Amino acid sequence: MDAAVIVVGAGPVGLMLAGELRLAGIDVLVVERLSEPTGESRGLGFTARTLEVFNQRGLLPRFGDIEVNPRGHFGGIPLDYTVLEGAHFGARGIVQARTEAVLAAWVEELGARVLRNRELVGLHARDGGVEIEVRSPEGPVRLRAEYVVGCDGGRSSVRKLANFEFPGTDATREMFLADVAGCALRPRPIGEKLPGGMVMAAPTGDGVDRIIVCESGTPPRRRTEPPGFDEVAAAWQRITGEDIRHGSPVWVSAFGDATRQATEYRRGRVLLAGDAAHTHLPAGGQGLSFGVQDAVNLGWKLAAQVLSRAPAGLLDTYHAERHPAGVRLLRNTLAQGLLYLSGSEVEPLREVMAELMRLDVVGRHLAGMVSGLDLRYDVGDGDHPLLGRRLPDHDLVRDSEKIRAFELLHPGRGVLLDFGDDGGLRTAAAGWADRVDPVTATPYAIDAGSGLADTDALLVRPDGHVAWAAPGAAGRLTDALERWFGAPLPT
Repeated sequence: MDAAVIVVGAGPVGLMLAGELRLAGIDVLVVERLSEPTGESRGLGFTARTLEVFNQRGLLPRFGDIEVNPRGHFGGIPLDYTVLEGAHFGARGIVQARTEAVLAAWVEELGARVLRNRELVGLHARDGGVEIEVRSPEGPVRLRAEYVVGCDGGRSSVRKLANFEFPGTDATREMFLADVAGCALRPRPIGEKLPGGMVMAAPTGDGVDRIIVCESGTPPRRRTEPPGFDEVAAAWQRITGEDIRHGSPVWVSAFGDATRQATEYRRGRVLLAGDAAHTHLPAGGQGLSFGVQDAVNLGWKLAAQVLSRAPAGLLDTYHAERHPAGVRLLRNTLAQGLLYLSGSEVEPLREVMAELMRLDVVGRHLAGMVSGLDLRYDVGDGDHPLLGRRLPDHDLVRDSEKIRAFELLHPGRGVLLDFGDDGGLRTAAAGWADRVDPVTATPYAIDAGSGLADTDALLVRPDGHVAWAAPGAAGRLTDALERWFGAPLPT
């Protein structure tokens, strides 16, 4: 084998997955078609849950000062995220190129190999592994791995070559996306609906504005090259009346609202993550964020499989958990597209939605959905409020020192949080010491709605989701450890 795992695609999703695998000591090779990053930044930040994911791995300081936004939108209708305790829409103003640079540096430090200027042209499952063929400057090259993961975007070559089904709906409209310097545009951060369509403008720094242009009635086109800036500027002027032709385009792109999802995220030794598994309208900046969450869900499970210590069915829980989450993602982006991009015929619906969103219960539901903070996996029966949910980043006290809960997840291992200093729990978990870190700590303060009231212990998976709790989970701690981390070491 040339690597235990080959990841195809060196965008944020592929790099995040490579980092997760390297934390577990897996030999990983990243294959990327482009010779260097494009510098284009379709994403402008990430959602609250993805900010937490980066924080779980200690990556946030690498981004510098992070500005969070307490308010966002749902389908262009303002939404206040402070209805969730301590929550926000997410980080803003962080261009995707910066996110890729941070992850690339992290992956390099962890020892992953990244091969650029390598285009995937063939893929075959052979003899307990997968063989791929790539086109390189030196000619065709064949590489073998135990597993291959496609993180290569909406037009995924991995998905096509492995014959994954990708049903859904084609694009119904075309939109332009560009960074333009020298225009000093009036900010339209949520997007502004006008008789001719919808436009958005947001400053990204250094005199550059990010713009999105969606002209009503513009049919989708299959382009082999990006649109010219004159075409974008003309559409902007038809909608807004403003002339931006004097601006200097940094880059220009076009996209549509096609919505598709792979019917399965795993076929044997080939898996999909990110846009390769699901493509949708990038409403609310959920695309990059959701793909990174795919990678963190998959990484520790695939690592356990490669290391031959995964319990039966663990790798299949990647599809079982992330596919339904993807269904929900596509549903909310389709709904937002109808509210955001349709014509005057949806104004009554927008008015009703705006009225409903002022209700606390509706605001909380939508804010939790788009931020990713309300996601709950099926980890077994029980009535503890944190079962299946992500562990919030509480202040803890360990050995008389205050730490944050996410610091415990930096190594990418499981954590047994023992709030009651129960030696029996640590003894029960001793057989998993190579995979799970027992930590005795106490909450510094219990916030309202934190889920920590009257909690004695929590078993937290490497992706930050709670797999067992005492009291409140059905079954013993050892049952949960075997379910998620495999058989214990011999005594």
